[in-house]
Amino acid sequence: MNTVLAAEAGNHTARNLTITLFLVFVAVTLAITIWASRQTKTATDFYAGGRSFSGFQNGMAIGGDYMSAASFLGIAGIIALYGYDGFLYSIGFLVAWLVALLLVAELLRNSGRYTMADVLAFRMRQRPVRTAAAVSTITVSIFYLLAQMVGAGALVALLLGIKPGTTFLGMDAGTAKVATIIMVGALMIIYVTVGGMKGTTYVQIVKAFLLMTGALLMTVLVLAKFHFNLSELLGAAADRSGKGDKLLEPGLRYGVEVAGNAKQTFYNKMDLLSLGIALVLGTAGLPHILIRFYTVPTAKAARKSVLWAIGIIGTFYLLTLALGFGAAALVGSEAITAQDKAGNTAAPQLAEALGLEFFGGDLGGAALLAIIAAVAFATILAVVAGLTLASSSSLAHDFYANVLKKGQTSERQEVRVARISALVIGAISILLSIYAQNLNVAFLVALAFAVAASGNLPAILYSLFWRRFNTSGAVWAIYGGLLSAVLLVFFSPVVSGAATSMFPKHDWQWFPLSNPGILSIPFGFLCGWIGTLISKENDEAKYAELEVRALTGSGAH
Repeated sequence: MNTVLAAEAGNHTARNLTITLFLVFVAVTLAITIWASRQTKTATDFYAGGRSFSGFQNGMAIGGDYMSAASFLGIAGIIALYGYDGFLYSIGFLVAWLVALLLVAELLRNSGRYTMADVLAFRMRQRPVRTAAAVSTITVSIFYLLAQMVGAGALVALLLGIKPGTTFLGMDAGTAKVATIIMVGALMIIYVTVGGMKGTTYVQIVKAFLLMTGALLMTVLVLAKFHFNLSELLGAAADRSGKGDKLLEPGLRYGVEVAGNAKQTFYNKMDLLSLGIALVLGTAGLPHILIRFYTVPTAKAARKSVLWAIGIIGTFYLLTLALGFGAAALVGSEAITAQDKAGNTAAPQLAEALGLEFFGGDLGGAALLAIIAAVAFATILAVVAGLTLASSSSLAHDFYANVLKKGQTSERQEVRVARISALVIGAISILLSIYAQNLNVAFLVALAFAVAASGNLPAILYSLFWRRFNTSGAVWAIYGGLLSAVLLVFFSPVVSGAATSMFPKHDWQWFPLSNPGILSIPFGFLCGWIGTLISKENDEAKYAELEVRALTGSGAH
């Protein structure tokens, strides 16, 4: 099957359709954002959408927040290139929701107001805990934002037919990707500063619907191509991948056994274990997911929203099997890596191949590519808006209002600072994303999960369930887990010392694993335990009050 990109063949239909659809989506979401800004009058409206969303609406929005570029572009690409091993991401992301549901969703919603730090600081000294929580929230959000921006750059390069050596509007491939990253960053800043949580939530609901519809359509077409025979699909994927049956077996990317090198084999297996731990525990510590629980009016609605989210997200991750193996079978690994080395464009390339097959040649291929690309853009824009909102809310509510101003500030001032914070965080994310373009977006998100599980999760669980926990423990847990995770990533092959590193021409790596979770997560819990024991602070009455709030929601809002 011909999988040459339409743009390369001189056909500009895909480009024009995509630009049109993208502009339509941006116009619609901007209209929603402007409408939401008129409903945003208080800090509760800006941070928590006025707590006015139903369980189903919030479940859709959580799905919109969670099914990011990593899910749609990254996982499809990694399954297309590495088969069985790529599906580990889908399983890990889904199982993580059970941890979030059982351990934090309802208790966190009942205990806090706007941010994760509201719960952590309730029975502790406000300033050190809120400062640590703000630093952690911003760090995790920026790691996650990198993934979305990198996905945006790869997607636009595909749509405009830009490859190394080609140009568009006078820009080479690298410049065009950078321009895309800047554009996405500017749009996300507008969504947050203008619409707040209400605008962001409605954008995420629209995006979740579009993404599920697009993924379902592609899945049905892939299965129809192979006569709804999964075995036939997997066989074709294995044949076209160039890797044969190894595509369908574990060990192609993770846990690889290196003949004659027991040390490297051990490191590879530890990296696999580290990735799994980070994926399963990370969700319960992600700030942009945690703040979603504050947008519902009751604890019952919080539970319902998580159940809806599990259903939506679980269905989607099953569909990634068809998307990934379908791309391997119909596009081929050579065509995928020729367009993007990390495989981030596999899903849109599959859309074009399916359009060519089912909808009348080049025009059909261009049309389906345009639709799926617009959906992917919607995915990226909605997620980056949610991430920026989480980090700017933490900066304004936790650091500015409660640390710098010691609670002596008006809601209006606080919201203004949140909007300025969104601008600053957006600029930092744009700058860092330019250097991360060689990395797979699903892999980048796994790093964000590891950082979240290392710093935020120990502090949250200890705060909710350990009576003896205190200010010293919270600060030690957050900073200890956070610093260990970030430092291990910095000295790992992710940043330097490998062809796919952020800085491939430099080498300062000494930590052999790509994911730090296996060390940094236990270290975060250990730091919290040690920090607690070395301090004599112990307010049992305050813990009893927190326990009542967590179980009933009484007095929290």
